[in-house]
Amino acid sequence: MADRDRAALSAALARVGEGSQAALAEVYSETSAKLFGVCLRILGDRGEAEDVLQDVYINVWRHAGGFDPRRSSPITWLSALARNRAIDRIRARGHRPTAPLEAAAEVADDAPDALALVSGDQEAGRLSHCLGELDARSARAIRAAFFDGRSYAELAGAEGVPLGTMKSWVRRGLLRLRGCLDR
Repeated sequence: MADRDRAALSAALARVGEGSQAALAEVYSETSAKLFGVCLRILGDRGEAEDVLQDVYINVWRHAGGFDPRRSSPITWLSALARNRAIDRIRARGHRPTAPLEAAAEVADDAPDALALVSGDQEAGRLSHCLGELDARSARAIRAAFFDGRSYAELAGAEGVPLGTMKSWVRRGLLRLRGCLDR
């Protein structure tokens, strides 16, 4: 996402925080396709993804005033809202069947991944570069958690490690990732 687009989206979110319905329509127009992709990727069901997307924009309406452009880019903030809302939906519906992590290499997916949908080419390139600087297990866990909606417990089970170990891997990886992205 170009700096100009990021600034325009940040300004629109600020106006949403002040109660502007027109600004919400602008934010929706600019981001709904990307956020729908995040929801669909995590939920795997178009109807549920549409429901969650509606919840996301209700949440944006209520909490846009809390967005701080100094802490994150607007698309990152919005994507986190969508991701968290989709994961909440999965948790609410109970257990979802999962295949072992090793089976992921055999699944064909012609659709763009969440990373491509969430970010523009430049931002995706930076994120990909920084993920590449992480150790393989942290990068794999972060990708599975944030782009596939896997829980810490699912990741720990797939890797055969204690839950606390998995949380530590992800936390340390996220700290290194943040350091890289801040450079």
